[in-house]
Amino acid sequence: MQKIDNGPVILFDGLCNLCNSSVQFVLKRDKEAQFHFASLQSAYAKELLQKFNLSSADLNSFILYKEGRIYTRSTGALMVAKQLSGAWPLLSAFLMVPAIIRNGVYNLIARNRYKWFGKKNECWIPTPELKSRFFN
Repeated sequence: MQKIDNGPVILFDGLCNLCNSSVQFVLKRDKEAQFHFASLQSAYAKELLQKFNLSSADLNSFILYKEGRIYTRSTGALMVAKQLSGAWPLLSAFLMVPAIIRNGVYNLIARNRYKWFGKKNECWIPTPELKSRFFN
């Protein structure tokens, strides 16, 4: 597995338009360039998820790997928002809402993401300037 030198890693569905837009959203608001990224289709993600006995096939999720822990679904997304610039950290207040409620909404969107937002035939390729923040 590639070494994580700096900061947390976001795992995302590289074929999902919503997921790719979410990654680009984070990139624009991650002023300190603390986040790294890997698609769920990558060897890096498969190895990391295997380490935690998780399967990328089972996860319709935006996953945050931070400080040796995995955060999935709404918890992962809200933990990311907490570290972005602007007013986005205010969304972390939703972490007080029980996960069963937050994840109910999250799961509805995740199940319908291809139908509502579309699907790519190939993973999004980052620009050369951003490539160092992505793991294969």
